[in-house]
Amino acid sequence: MTARERWINWGLFVLLALIWGSSFILMKIGKEHLTGLQIGSLRILSAGLVFLPFALFQVRRLPRRKLPLVALSGVLGNLLPAYLFATAIEKIDSALEGILNSLTPLFVIVVGVLFFKLKLPARKVLGVIVGFVGLLLLTLSSGIGASDIGYAALILLATLMYGINVNLVNHYLKGLDPIAMATVSLSIVAVPAAIVVAQQELVSMAVHDAAARWSIGASALLGIVGSAVATALFYLLIKRAGGLFASLVTYAIPVVAIGWGLLAGEHVTLLQMACLGVILFGVYLGNKS
Repeated sequence: MTARERWINWGLFVLLALIWGSSFILMKIGKEHLTGLQIGSLRILSAGLVFLPFALFQVRRLPRRKLPLVALSGVLGNLLPAYLFATAIEKIDSALEGILNSLTPLFVIVVGVLFFKLKLPARKVLGVIVGFVGLLLLTLSSGIGASDIGYAALILLATLMYGINVNLVNHYLKGLDPIAMATVSLSIVAVPAAIVVAQQELVSMAVHDAAARWSIGASALLGIVGSAVATALFYLLIKRAGGLFASLVTYAIPVVAIGWGLLAGEHVTLLQMACLGVILFGVYLGNKS
């Protein structure tokens, strides 16, 4: 690999971290005038519309018998988590959402063991334990009240769905073209999102409510860049540098999210940063080759 190729790979890596790490602050802007249902629907619809022209071509590359599983992957990997994260942002700071999102790789391991007969070496067991100890310490240190604990649980449910989706793809959709799966699955789940958008009269809000336009624009940008463009960049990075290098972006996302949170005036403590370090160390142990 030449120096130029390495620079390109690292450029893609940093760009992905910035895009995905900024998703949480975009949801925070969206919540100023929109509900979680509206933010999630706009996100999925925007991403689906971007991918639709490609999906019309790519769907022919997928076996028909696999299409229901591809649709399920869209529901678990995009549709439901979009609603869960957008609803949780009503009570949970964007920086904290970014930290909790870093648990996704650990849920991939846990779901694989419980439901997909994944063999778990001692090192991975230790990684899962360390990660969830970090989660427990983070919950205790963040001062989340009893009334808000359910919102934090929504984020954990979303990361659990990500874990289920990764295992679903690895076991039942392995060998299929990843770009075809991404474009088709997002286009499919954009249909129910479009129905919700129509019912919420968001177009009317965008026309008549100047203040709401910022929230609508942020939510649409979240889908176009945070879901559609980022998905394409991620697969490009995998193709260029391999899955292991691409997966390391997990470590950079919460750092970007925390940075945006600090700029937005959110209170991030040193103890929370230390808990993030514990969680990421657990992720490192669980995914180390």
